[in-house]
Amino acid sequence: MNEITLDVKIAKTTIDRNIYGHFSEHLGRCIYEGFWVGEDSPIPNVRGIRSDVVAALRKIKAPVLRWPGGCFADEYHWMDGIGPRERRPTMVNTHWGGVVENNHFGTHEFMDLCDQLDCEPYICGNVGSGTVQEMSQWVEYVTFDGKSPMADLRRANGRHEPWRLKYFGVGNENWGCGGRMTPEYYADLYRRYALYARDYGDNKLYRIACGASGDDYHWTEVLMAKAGDTRTPRGCQMDGLALHYYTSVKRLPDGSREGSATVFDEAGWIEIVSKALFMDELVCKHGTIMDKYDPDKKVAMIVDEWGTWYAVEPGTHPRFLYQQNTMRDAIAAAVTLDIFNKHADRVRMANIAQTVNVLQALVLTQQEKMLLTPTYHVFDLYTAHQDATLVPVDIQSERYQHAGYSVPAISASASVNDEGKLHLTASNANPHKDIAVSVFIRGLKGRTVEGQALHAAAMNAHNTFEQPDVVKPQPFNGARLTAEGMEFVIPKMSVIALDIM
Repeated sequence: MNEITLDVKIAKTTIDRNIYGHFSEHLGRCIYEGFWVGEDSPIPNVRGIRSDVVAALRKIKAPVLRWPGGCFADEYHWMDGIGPRERRPTMVNTHWGGVVENNHFGTHEFMDLCDQLDCEPYICGNVGSGTVQEMSQWVEYVTFDGKSPMADLRRANGRHEPWRLKYFGVGNENWGCGGRMTPEYYADLYRRYALYARDYGDNKLYRIACGASGDDYHWTEVLMAKAGDTRTPRGCQMDGLALHYYTSVKRLPDGSREGSATVFDEAGWIEIVSKALFMDELVCKHGTIMDKYDPDKKVAMIVDEWGTWYAVEPGTHPRFLYQQNTMRDAIAAAVTLDIFNKHADRVRMANIAQTVNVLQALVLTQQEKMLLTPTYHVFDLYTAHQDATLVPVDIQSERYQHAGYSVPAISASASVNDEGKLHLTASNANPHKDIAVSVFIRGLKGRTVEGQALHAAAMNAHNTFEQPDVVKPQPFNGARLTAEGMEFVIPKMSVIALDIM
């Protein structure tokens, strides 16, 4: 028996829209060719930022965008990316292929991109190779409204008014590419750097500390004890603690992954689904440690890098991390978003890696062409959950088993908006079997139901520039209202979204 029970009467926690956030690093073709084509490009653009990508992300209400990294952030010196573009110094991107960047996309361009997207900017500062002064001056340059050297420099570069900047990350992966630090050392550095990332005027920074890699629970313990303890006066120096976790088959010594994004068997399918579901254990265990120091959940868990990671597509640069995106990734995205929704009392931002042309991208571009991936369509189906009130779900699901793995076949999220409309999203990870589901709804009597479904004929179904619409949402008319709630049959390897009024 497969059952989902919803109780609208006990809904109370808001699903922060920033759970549906995005991450864009100077890596491969994410920024250059993905977002930035330059003002002289024949590709339609607004001030150098390509219009088709902006339109696609606006459609799914992209709420927040993290930049400039990633590993790149801790070798990025922001002053190289301001002023007349023809005078900006070049730099070598040592992390991602040793390519030479011209710094044409910098602070002004990023803030313009966020304005065009109507999203919150999230800037990640340089702790690994940068100074306290450099970070302090960046915040001043962006946010100070008075007369100062940095504010005057901003005005000289064409921006009179300061920008609003809320989210600011103090370093990235400082346990690895951001400096190979111990948690004790980084915690002290964090407190120092965060202090000098000042609040100017009425602009209040939301300071985010580098959190753990995967299941490094010791890192979380140390950071919360030294910088996140809300139980004592001045014990808490952070607003958020970042967690990174990638779903992949195997990591190789050079940091790359093995396993194709499109050529895999059923064992490769269920392994990725199982590893995506591991996010729930990570959030629970890191959350338990955070609860010890922050019982009122004032410090947010920020999962600002997550997603699937495979070997690069054949013939592409090995450090550009360009990969395709199939129904397997759609299921991985759906179950991960369900986990974030379930823990919305603690998880208040997540940023999928990455937005365009890198890893589990929502958008792929090829010169003037653009396509939307199955992961994009999952985000589209889940848009209704943004800023809605979480409806707790109890799921009784049959198991899907193969190759030594066993996972629940059904995953789901539910929320209710201010108008009383109930949203239910659900996925079926079984690639062979359609599953009948009974939904019991307490506290709301449905009169109408409308739906969409994302599904395909093959596990590795994906969109290409020659066939961009192989995987896309279709109307779903299989839901039937009952006296107790609703019934439907969810197709094999699919994601559905239902609106009940």
